[in-house]
Amino acid sequence: MSRYVTAEEAIASIKSGYRIYLHSVAAAPQTLISELVRQADRLRDVEIVHLHTEGPAPYAEPQYAASFRVNCLFIGPNMRKAVQEGRADYTPVFLSEIPHLFRNDILDINVALIHVSPPDQHGFCSLGVTVEAAHEALYSAEVVIAQVNPNMPRTHGDALVHMSRLTYMVEVNDPIPEVAPPELTEIERGIGRHVAGLVDNGATIQMGIGAIPDAVLRELHSHRDLGVHTEMFSDGLVELVEAGVVTGALKTIHPYKIVATFVMGTRKLYNFIHDNPMIAMLDVAYVNNPEVIKRNPKLTAINSAIEVDLTGQVIADSIGTRPYSGVGGQVDFIRGAALSRGGKPIIALPSRTSKGISRIACAGNPGGGVVTTRAHVHYVVTEYGVAYLHAKTLRHRAEALINIAHPDDREQLAKQARDVWNLQVRI
Repeated sequence: MSRYVTAEEAIASIKSGYRIYLHSVAAAPQTLISELVRQADRLRDVEIVHLHTEGPAPYAEPQYAASFRVNCLFIGPNMRKAVQEGRADYTPVFLSEIPHLFRNDILDINVALIHVSPPDQHGFCSLGVTVEAAHEALYSAEVVIAQVNPNMPRTHGDALVHMSRLTYMVEVNDPIPEVAPPELTEIERGIGRHVAGLVDNGATIQMGIGAIPDAVLRELHSHRDLGVHTEMFSDGLVELVEAGVVTGALKTIHPYKIVATFVMGTRKLYNFIHDNPMIAMLDVAYVNNPEVIKRNPKLTAINSAIEVDLTGQVIADSIGTRPYSGVGGQVDFIRGAALSRGGKPIIALPSRTSKGISRIACAGNPGGGVVTTRAHVHYVVTEYGVAYLHAKTLRHRAEALINIAHPDDREQLAKQARDVWNLQVRI
C-alpha cells in the first residue's frame, strides 16, 4: 500500500478519544488541520497537544468544543483567547522536558501531525523549520501523518526522518508562514545597546524572536567570533553570519555550527537554512539541557519578561492570572548561562508597558507566573541601563532595579520598597 494518500484518507485514521501532537511554530501543518476540522462532526474528546503555532487554529473555536480540547505547552497569539476563556488548557513545563513527556507516555501520543520536506534519494525527509519536540513525538506516536511540502527548507541534524517512519504522506504545496522583522522603537534600540554591551567577543549567544532580540542583534556588528546555541533564531542572525561576526570558531561543543531547535522569519531566513551544513537543528531536550548549554564558555542568554518585581522575580508566562505565553526555555538557558564559564544570564524588557505602567513592579500583578526565580537572575536590562543582581541582598537588588525603571516611576517604587518589602533603599 502506498504511503501517499489524500488528507481526507489520512485524517480518517484519527478516532475519538485520541491524543494528537501537532507540529509547532511555522511548521504547523495547515492542510491537515483544515481536514481535521472538516471531520470534526465524527470526532469527540480529541486532545490536541502543541506549542506555539503560526497560522489559524480553527480547532479551538467554540463550535468545536465537543470534538477537540487543546492542551498548550506554550501559548501563541492564536490560542490566548481560548485559554483565557477556559476553552483550552495550558500546561506549564520546561521546554527541555517536553520530549520526556512523550517518551515516557506521560502524554502518550496516538497520532502525530507533522510537516516535512519531500524525501531525498535516500528516503529521508526533513522537519525543516521546527524540530523542538516533534522528533520525539513522531517516534512515540502510533500513527504519523506527514504533510509533505516542497516549500519546507531541508535542514539537518535531528530534523531528518526516514519516510519508513511515516504512516501516511499527504502532498501539499503550502507556503511556510513568514514573520517580518519588526520596526524598532528608540526604547528597543536602547535596550539593544545595553545588552550588546554585555556580550563579549567570542561569546556564544541565545536569543529569541521579536523586537528586543532583533535590537540586540543589530548592535553586534562590531563583535568578533560569536557563536550560537539557541532554541530559536530569526532573520537578524543571517546578517551577522554574512558579515563574518558569527563564526562559532570559539565554541567548545558544535564549533562552527549554529545550533537551534526551530526558526521563524522570512523567506530569506528559510533560504539561508535550506541544506546549510552550518545549521544543526537538534532535539530540544538536548539543545535546552543546562548541562549541555553550560559547556560553551561565555554563554550569553538573552530573554524577556512581562514584569520583574523589586526582588528580581521574573513574571513571564501570565499577566496576573491570565495565561499569556509559557515557561518555554527561559529557565533552561538562564541556568545554563549561569553555569557557563564567563556566562551571562540576561532578562531584558522595556521599563514600561504601552499603557505607561511600570514593568519594574513592587510585587507584580496578583497571580502573575514567576517563571525565573530571584535566585536565578543575574542581569536585568531596560532602556535605562543594567541592573546586576547576582549575590546581592534584597535591598541592593531593589535599589539596582529602581535605578533602571522609568524615571517617573522611581520615587513610587522606592516608597513601595520601604512600605511593602521593608527595604531601606537609597536612590
